[in-house]
Amino acid sequence: MDNLVSLLEKSLAQWIGPLEWVMLVLIIGGGLFLALQSKGVPLLRIKEAFSLLLSKEKADPGISRFQALSAVLAATVGLGNISGVAIAIHMGGPGVLVWMWLTALIGAIIKFYSCSLAVKLRALDPEGNPLGGPMYYMTLGIKKWGKPLAIWFAIAGLFGVLPAFTANQLTQTIIDVVQPQKVVMMSVWQWKFIIGIVLSIISAVVIFGGLKAIVKVTSNLVPFMVVVYLAMGVFILATNADAVLPTFGLIFKEAFNFDAAVSGGFWGLVLLGVRRAVFSNESGVGNAPMYHGQSQSKKGTDEGLVAMLGPLLDTGLVCSITGLIVIISGAYIGNDLNGISLTLEAFERLFFGVGDELLLLMVLVFGISTLLTYSYYGVKCFGFLTRLKWGNYYNYFYIGSIIFSSLVTVEVVVGVIDLSFALMCIPNMISVIYLSPLIRSEMKERQWI
Repeated sequence: MDNLVSLLEKSLAQWIGPLEWVMLVLIIGGGLFLALQSKGVPLLRIKEAFSLLLSKEKADPGISRFQALSAVLAATVGLGNISGVAIAIHMGGPGVLVWMWLTALIGAIIKFYSCSLAVKLRALDPEGNPLGGPMYYMTLGIKKWGKPLAIWFAIAGLFGVLPAFTANQLTQTIIDVVQPQKVVMMSVWQWKFIIGIVLSIISAVVIFGGLKAIVKVTSNLVPFMVVVYLAMGVFILATNADAVLPTFGLIFKEAFNFDAAVSGGFWGLVLLGVRRAVFSNESGVGNAPMYHGQSQSKKGTDEGLVAMLGPLLDTGLVCSITGLIVIISGAYIGNDLNGISLTLEAFERLFFGVGDELLLLMVLVFGISTLLTYSYYGVKCFGFLTRLKWGNYYNYFYIGSIIFSSLVTVEVVVGVIDLSFALMCIPNMISVIYLSPLIRSEMKERQWI
């Protein structure tokens, strides 16, 4: 098993490097192009975005904007923000946060465009429900070569939306905090296998109920748990207020450290920040448009404004709090802790020695909600590649992967997701940039620019 895992780590590393540089150019370069084209107007309409989020359309087929954003946040505000930030700091130091913040701003513009397109260019299923997402705006908007791009995206999506990272880190959290191997004398590997089975059963109960069951659960769970996590994080920062400003100083100093202790030096640090920000909020990857494309919104740009809130909330707010706590605690210095283990150590140090137990409860809710929402992305990709009515067959593969992901190392699962996200990002960003004049025209019609 160890030899197989080592081989997987090496194979993934060989492929990820070149593809991620392409992803860097497309997300940063493409995002800046879209920001210039829109004159940054979407970011200036945040107040309107919150108003649209809380307003309701007529009871047309589809889900509400609030449900769409909740489902997307359930997939992104979770272990990507709590564990992914710790991985970034472990690999690149405090300075990586600056590049995550900048990528979040650019990512908000990208989500505005991509989710606007998901509503503007979408189809209907036989029951009259909306079908939106990259596969549909590619095929409907790009007549000659949209179908090959859509197939490429959907195939990569089958692997990019697997619950590898969430299942792995959720299992590791339970092992680190509960330590069941000390209660019942079984090996860690055996306990991981049992935890994987339990997680797969919990997930199966909900995801086989379809889209409405998923959004019903996530729209109730996620907002409450985000508030609880932010309250705990703000309390920790308030009780360590004297360390907050010096920590910001350290972050910005290290962000421009040309001798950064990360593979690839300074540009390696930038790339690491982009990778973890993209992993955190999925901007440019194309996942979010699959939920927002089901919205009851009539105008694409209305949905785009609501979708734009995602990166600002998860990377801009949740990741920032997590990152500050990890750095202030000093838990990232002088040890080999990585991922969720590092975040748990930081919370334990700064919250009366019980922060890790409280974090465990939130991680369980965040992790399970992520397991539920990610399955829908795969169902849509598989249904597009085959037949819509066959989409749910993907869930059997998805459920099985939870058990496998619970057993392998965090390096393997991060490698799989980074590689798949890069392969999803390439066709999606090409399409969003190509179709962006459609959204610019709608913005002109509404006299936004």
